[in-house]
Amino acid sequence: MINVAVVGLGWWGGKVVRDLADSEHVNVVVGVDVAADARAEVAPWVTRSYDEYDAALTDAEVDAVILCTPHKFHTEQILAAARHGKHVFCEKPLSASGDDAQRAVDAMSAAGLQLGIGHERRFEPAIRELRRAIDDGELGTPLVFEGNFSQDKFLDLSADNWRLSAVEAPVGPLSATGIHLVDLAIGVFGRPTQVWARLSTQATTFANGDTLAITLAFEKGQTALITAILTTPFVGRVAVLGSRGWVEIRDRNHPEDPRGWDMSRQLRGGQPTTTFFGPHASVRENIEMFARAVAGEVTYPVPMEEMVLNARTFEAITRSALSGSVEEVR
Repeated sequence: MINVAVVGLGWWGGKVVRDLADSEHVNVVVGVDVAADARAEVAPWVTRSYDEYDAALTDAEVDAVILCTPHKFHTEQILAAARHGKHVFCEKPLSASGDDAQRAVDAMSAAGLQLGIGHERRFEPAIRELRRAIDDGELGTPLVFEGNFSQDKFLDLSADNWRLSAVEAPVGPLSATGIHLVDLAIGVFGRPTQVWARLSTQATTFANGDTLAITLAFEKGQTALITAILTTPFVGRVAVLGSRGWVEIRDRNHPEDPRGWDMSRQLRGGQPTTTFFGPHASVRENIEMFARAVAGEVTYPVPMEEMVLNARTFEAITRSALSGSVEEVR
C-alpha cells in the first residue's frame, strides 16, 4: 500500500479518487486543487486537502502524486516531485513536447523514482488479448492499425474551459482521446517516423477543433489510421490487420464507465469468431500496477522510452495539424 496525493480534482481527478476508494494497493490521503468546491467533492475519500501542489510535495505521509492537471503543467510538476523524492503517476499526455518529456523521464530516473502514465487502454482485457495474438504470431505480420475514439462529453463544457483552448490544448481531439490510440499504435508497431494530420472545426465552435484524422508512418513500413471526434456520440474501435488475419475490438461504453468489449477476429483458413470481454476497471489497474512497481513487486509495463516517444509523436501531430503538411517525428 502506498499513500498518494491526487492533484487536480476535476472530472477525471474525481473519478480517480473514487476508483481508488477500495484499492488494496493505493491509499489516497491527500487531494489538491485550487478550487474549494472541487476539494469538497472528494472530502469523503481523502484525509485532508490542499490548495497548493507544494503542500503535497512536502507532506511526509505522501509517497507519490497522481497528476490530473492540464498537460502544460506536467513537466514542471514532475521535476518538482523528483526533487522532493515523490513517485509520479501522470495523466496523458505526459507532455506536449518530446524534449520536455525526456527531461521529466531523466529526472525521475536519476532520482530512482517510478513514473506511470494514464494510458489505461493498455490494461483493457481485449487489448491485452490483441497484443497476445500479435506477439504469438497469430495475425502474421501486423500491417495496419486502425482506431477511432470519439465522444461528445465536451459539448457540456463552458467555452473558457482549458480543454477547448487553442492555446492550452491546440489540437483538442488529440489530447482528449486520440493520444490513447497513438499510444496503442506505438505499443504494436514501435517508432513512428512521419505524420500527416488534418484538424477541422465542422460541427461546434471549439477553438481547438472538433474533428481530427491522423496517418502515422512507422519505421518498419506499417501504417496507423486514427480518428478522433468531439461531437459524435461515444464510439470506440481498434483494429489490427495482419498478413494472416485481423482483429477488431469495439467498446460498449466510454472508459469512464466500462461495460465491456466485443472482439471479432478472422484468421486465414478459419471461421470468424466474436468474443465478449466483460467490464474491467482498467483505470484503477493501471494505477495499482504503478503502485506495485513503486513497491518493487512488478515492472511497470509501459516503458519510459515509449512515454517519450508518445510525447514526440504528440508534438509532430500538433505541428502537422496546424501546418497541414507531413511532419517528421523528431
